[in-house]
Amino acid sequence: MIGALTCVVNAGDWSGKAPIDDKNPKAPIGCPDTNGEVTVGYMTDYLLHGFRMDRDTVWLDVNYTFDGIVPVTIGVTHFDGINGFATGPLFGTLVQGLGSIDETDVYAAVALPDVGGFSASLTYTHRFLNPSFPFPTSRNGSFGELSLQLRRDIGFADLILGTAYGINSSAAFGTGGGGWYHNAGLEKAIGITDSVSLVLGAGVGYHDGYFYNNSGWSNYYLSAALPIQLNCSATLTPYLGYNGVQQWDQYDFQGDVLHAGVSLTVSF
Repeated sequence: MIGALTCVVNAGDWSGKAPIDDKNPKAPIGCPDTNGEVTVGYMTDYLLHGFRMDRDTVWLDVNYTFDGIVPVTIGVTHFDGINGFATGPLFGTLVQGLGSIDETDVYAAVALPDVGGFSASLTYTHRFLNPSFPFPTSRNGSFGELSLQLRRDIGFADLILGTAYGINSSAAFGTGGGGWYHNAGLEKAIGITDSVSLVLGAGVGYHDGYFYNNSGWSNYYLSAALPIQLNCSATLTPYLGYNGVQQWDQYDFQGDVLHAGVSLTVSF
């Protein structure tokens, strides 16, 4: 979700009319090459692989890319819930006010060589959850995830395919074991002005024991983001999304949700 909603458009300065460098027409003159990014954001609902982790959530991400034969990006993301879940049924019991999320993710991503016209990236993420979330009975506050994402321009849009393996992920959610999450979607960027783009997305997700020891179609989603290039180093991205739930609607906090948010990314 962070990669899709913090897209950067290559145009615009404070006036929105940057001069063009003939040797690199996509880059405004005076914009230095940067390898680091800091992003701060707010979202009405924090969704992970179609599963609602919390409602009102603020988040911060810091990452840096090391250039080389194979570019490697190292980063840290922190999520801090403002309000916890309301009372609801859970495994046949009534849980009074689940605690707000307090999660820190440490990740490393490697850009892989293109395969069959697909650009590819491989990422390892370790998620550290506060012990009381998502369920008071949880005893494992962290788990690792290895994910692969493929992207290809198919003309009218970009095709995005992804798969993730949660190493002991279900144990972190109180049920034991690991599991897979697979997703497929389309994304289309439409230029509106030199400094504003509209990014539309849609897709579906399938889980196989990632959160619980069961399998099935988990969710479908629609999204619209509006990256606004403020200057050479700053991008403001408001977004609106819809997450339709297939497997989790038996829990009141896992119903279909219309959600929104905004983020500000600054490169350094």
